[in-house]
Amino acid sequence: MKKDIDIKPLTFYNLFAMVTYENKGFRFLPKNLIVFTLTIFDHLSIFFVQLKINPNYLSLAGLVCGILVGLFYAFHLPVWALIFLMLSGMMDILDGKVATNGNRKTRFGAIFDSSLDRYSEFAIYLGLGFHFRYHWILWVLALAFLGSMMVSYTKARAEGLGIPCQLGIMQRAERLVLLILGTLIGLIINSFNQVMIITVIILAVASNLTAIQRIAFVYRQEKEQKNSQP
Repeated sequence: MKKDIDIKPLTFYNLFAMVTYENKGFRFLPKNLIVFTLTIFDHLSIFFVQLKINPNYLSLAGLVCGILVGLFYAFHLPVWALIFLMLSGMMDILDGKVATNGNRKTRFGAIFDSSLDRYSEFAIYLGLGFHFRYHWILWVLALAFLGSMMVSYTKARAEGLGIPCQLGIMQRAERLVLLILGTLIGLIINSFNQVMIITVIILAVASNLTAIQRIAFVYRQEKEQKNSQP
């Protein structure tokens, strides 16, 4: 017989009881904001666990949202792109939380989620690329996409070598938040293209710097290990 999930009421006292957060180095998003957001979604995930939702379905929903974001960017519908960007971010957090809290974490689920995240990002960048297809920022957008892929690759490669690699100024959460803020500000001040050009430049620079950070981190870790050996 399966154990029922004990759901504690969401109070200020137990708000941060469910989430542990560890990160090395500076991130654009404040630690308190990250912990607060993860905690809210931790409690929200219990609802999906009780409904016995397969976390892989949430990962698929995240991919669908990402594809829609790309389409809405491509066809100059930034309001809808913003809505589905936020939904994509929600699915990105929820699938992992549901898997953890529902005791449904699997190796397949982990690689399935990570792979769909990459396809989702590609769809978003592709849509932006189509939107800016006649603009010089298209080349910078290509660098931004390369940087986002390298951030994920360097983390996976380092962890495959047995070195946990959680650091970086522009991780996936920051990339999503930056796109959301860029789209929102562009809509508010009625200068979508200009704001998104700035957003893409920040993404390109910060994402590639994050990849370099992680490569340098692995180098330092290996050097420290060699120096500590008798």
